[in-house]
Amino acid sequence: MFKDSVQLEAVELISAMAGGWKPRLIVEAWSRGSNITTSIGLSIAARHQSSRYVCIVPNQRAKLEFETLLKDRDSPMPELVVGEAKDVMAILPEVEFMVVDAKRKDMYELFRLAKLSHRGAVLLCTNGNHRFGAGFGWDLVVGKKSRLVRSSVIPVGQGLYIAYARKKCESEKILLRNGSRWMWITRIDQKTGEEHIFRG
Repeated sequence: MFKDSVQLEAVELISAMAGGWKPRLIVEAWSRGSNITTSIGLSIAARHQSSRYVCIVPNQRAKLEFETLLKDRDSPMPELVVGEAKDVMAILPEVEFMVVDAKRKDMYELFRLAKLSHRGAVLLCTNGNHRFGAGFGWDLVVGKKSRLVRSSVIPVGQGLYIAYARKKCESEKILLRNGSRWMWITRIDQKTGEEHIFRG
């Protein structure tokens, strides 16, 4: 009972985050044997926000299992895409909300290959404790084309690892001012030409 309630807390949190962020595209990478309630929560959030919801499964067997689980719970079916990370992520447009099960062997590749939207993306890794414990680092996940803005670990479910990342652009550079330990990020607005400086 306690395990189920903790899992429910994780699902409710993920669903609420998806609803609050109002993403145009929600991407989930599902793994066989994982709890289907996260997918149901994302489906509900996508329906309320009129978001596109795509679920990536590794093979036809996983696709069949996923479809059966959702049908048994009378839940709306997302767009299901079967294939390897490099092939699937290449056909998806800009991602704004992405959930990947840490049980997937291609987890790092899925995150790295995601094309982030102009406003960035919320990235979530479920079942993180199953694979990473305290050693998980988003810097290794977001890749060179993206910049990690903020990250957190929420002790719900089997460990929920959350990050907000933005894609880097040519007009963005990182400076160190006066030997300070703070990083100063300078960004040039392409439309107005104005320079914006943020301390990170």
